[in-house]
Amino acid sequence: MTTTLNALNVFLRGLFDGLLSPFRGLPPLVGLAVVSIVTGIGVLLVYKVTSNQEKLAAVKRRIHAGFFEIRLFNDDLQAILRAMGEILRHNLTYVALSFVPLLWMIVPLVLIIAQLQFHYGYEGFAPGDRALVTVELRDDWQERLPGSTRPPIELAAPAGLRVEAGPVWIPALNELTWRIAAEEWGSYALELRAGEEVYTKSVEVSEDVLRCSPLRPDSEFFSQLLYPVEDPLPAAAPIRSIALDYPAGDLGLLSQESSWVSPIFWMIVFFIFSIVFAFALRKPLKVTI
Repeated sequence: MTTTLNALNVFLRGLFDGLLSPFRGLPPLVGLAVVSIVTGIGVLLVYKVTSNQEKLAAVKRRIHAGFFEIRLFNDDLQAILRAMGEILRHNLTYVALSFVPLLWMIVPLVLIIAQLQFHYGYEGFAPGDRALVTVELRDDWQERLPGSTRPPIELAAPAGLRVEAGPVWIPALNELTWRIAAEEWGSYALELRAGEEVYTKSVEVSEDVLRCSPLRPDSEFFSQLLYPVEDPLPAAAPIRSIALDYPAGDLGLLSQESSWVSPIFWMIVFFIFSIVFAFALRKPLKVTI
């Protein structure tokens, strides 16, 4: 299962890198708006194909009739209560009719959001920025690196990056932490040497909208599902994860000092755009929702 998921993630990484490459040097909001339009259209088409459009239209008419009845007989309490009961019943029918399309859409949407998160939820460093690299070791790391009371792990940075401090070893958390500094624009790979093995961690120093990976995970299923944008660490590795504290993505809508700035703020904008575009296009595409 994990091998299949990794293969799917590799495919999706290449696909989204290619699809988003035309918007790489543009403001993030431009690319996100285009993605939202495409997503809105896709959701509408899936909804149209997988739902019973005739029944949905009939149920909506009955709901509207119920509201009309309340307005028409607003001085008749019994009629109002009866109409409210009918509206509730038809709403439950509407939800039931919408359930199947939602099942068809949920998996693709999760995969799409998982990829977009690391293009729009984070942004690359700039020269002069500093960041922490945190390595979490497995509980049995001493068995995998025998003869050590402190993890014999070294961090090497290529030209363009610099290791400024560390490692700081926190035994209670099984964590090693270094501080690095970005010196030049570019895409880099840090190298962590653990015994005879070398593990890498990608680093982006760029103003463009690029895939930024805040964590290289282990090979567990849910780890790969949550962090799909970098190959997982081998199961035999003494290292569980390698984290890098990228800044939150900036869509140009808020100042960096705003409390709303976070790695999930883009998602709010994405859903708003997608819903607005879906409602705007539902009539041209002849979809009842």
